Amino acid sequence: MNNDIILSAHSLSKEFKGFIAVDSVDLDIRRGSIHALIGPNGAGKTTCFNLLTKFLQPTQGTITFNGRDITRMSPADIARLGLVRSFQISAVFPHLTALENVRIALQRQRGDSFDFWRSERVLSAFDDRAAALLDDVGLSRFTAVAAGELPYGRKRALEIATTLALEPEMLLLDEPMAGMAQEDVERISALIRRIAANRTILMVEHNLSVVASLSHHITVLARGKILAEGDYAAVSKNPDVIEAYIGAGHA
Repeated sequence: MNNDIILSAHSLSKEFKGFIAVDSVDLDIRRGSIHALIGPNGAGKTTCFNLLTKFLQPTQGTITFNGRDITRMSPADIARLGLVRSFQISAVFPHLTALENVRIALQRQRGDSFDFWRSERVLSAFDDRAAALLDDVGLSRFTAVAAGELPYGRKRALEIATTLALEPEMLLLDEPMAGMAQEDVERISALIRRIAANRTILMVEHNLSVVASLSHHITVLARGKILAEGDYAAVSKNPDVIEAYIGAGHA
């Protein structure tokens, strides 16, 4: 096993009633990197992402994480191994404060589901760690604000905080910038760069300027197959990539 590779897929395929959405994809994610999965609409990015995060089972192929075969594992099982999809454990309690949302995620990480029903005194033991996580994502001023009242970009930051509560070794981000204003894009980009300091990140992202500024390595998908791989400078000049984007109606 190559210790530099944290997540690997081999001959990964997914077929839906005769339609091949992902077609024999081989993917290696290097430990400690920010790896982007991009491609025009209909390229198979979301399906591939759902296969890697175990929200879908592959028609064929294998997935390994830290050298362990996780192909048939559930999302909950791989989360316990340290491979977590952000917004999988999201701020799903809009009437609870930002602090309370992160506190619940910390309770889940401890594995004691009964904590939810315990006294306020027991739960407050998680407050310091929850406050530290909120500070990490720039939300220290919003600890007492209900999650449902947070602006969109801040809500996404809260969702990242709840994910970080699970102490993932690898974080998978599904379009973290979707629907964001430029100010929020810059804030979340800075956050991703900061949290990547001691973990691996794989992200599906449409915003190519974000991909250019954040990613160490990029995999371009088109029609379910890998079209190109490399850093942004290499893939952005690749004639096949340019044609795929323009052909799909992207400039």
